[in-house]
Amino acid sequence: MTGRFAPSPTGVLHLGNLRTALLSWCAAKRDGGRWLVRMEDLDPVTSSRDHERRQLDDLARLGLLPDGEVVRQSERFDRYRAAIERLSADDLVYPCYCTRREIREAAAAPHGDGLPDGAYPGTCRESSDEQLRAHERDGRRAALRLRTNGERYTFTDLVLGEVTGAVDDVVLQRNDGVPAYNLAVVVDDHEQGVDQVVRGDDLASSTPRQLHLHHLLGFRVPAYAHVPLVVGPDGSRLAKRHGAVTLDDLAARGMTDVQVLRLLAGSIGVVVPPEATAAETAAQVAEKVAAGFDLASLPRDPWRFDPSGDLPR
Repeated sequence: MTGRFAPSPTGVLHLGNLRTALLSWCAAKRDGGRWLVRMEDLDPVTSSRDHERRQLDDLARLGLLPDGEVVRQSERFDRYRAAIERLSADDLVYPCYCTRREIREAAAAPHGDGLPDGAYPGTCRESSDEQLRAHERDGRRAALRLRTNGERYTFTDLVLGEVTGAVDDVVLQRNDGVPAYNLAVVVDDHEQGVDQVVRGDDLASSTPRQLHLHHLLGFRVPAYAHVPLVVGPDGSRLAKRHGAVTLDDLAARGMTDVQVLRLLAGSIGVVVPPEATAAETAAQVAEKVAAGFDLASLPRDPWRFDPSGDLPR
């Protein structure tokens, strides 16, 4: 079993990110598997090595150490472009000159072809050569999209059960030449031997697109477990506006890293008594959490966390 945690190094990890990391760690380590960390730093503007170092430090503070070197997507563009060339050879790639506004408007329009809300309906798919040349004369740069044909995929999620979704003409490469997330994650999971993906349930809707790319590229499909998110006291996704949500925030309020780890463990259905961890490191406690973890016992509702309330010790 090989699992992975793949954050974007665009800021500090908060409890929601750390809980997902712990879940992916437990799912891999419970049966003696490998756990990898991959930095999804495709965007050079928002990503930074400083954020990466901080994120890795916070994971280590909870005893979550990767098995092997950290992989960075920013160093793998050649692999993604090779995959695009394979798809292009099968006439499955076309240029898209739509502006962001045009994409928003097209995605917001009602779809009568079974595509999900927000899907790109293929506006540029059948553009003529003259239309393409006109866009180029106007100075527009082309993104690259996958040519689809109304495919639908059903998969059995280890948490959500049976999930079905349609596939749209997903972006493979942005108009600035940067490969897109949906393609990169498929190539990376394949090349790293990832056979179990544990991630937030907000990403479940992107899975049919990734399954389609796995199929087209001849890759083996991993098992998926989309886990509930962490929400603040107002029911919205946990964010810095809710208060003390990072390890440093909680340390300032008197919580040790081991206490935070025990708190997260309780939220995923594993109870670790305080007396059992008084003299142990976070890494030792993390091993106990993994040993006691069972995905079937994971609560199916979002975990509500109020950083302004009394914090457990």
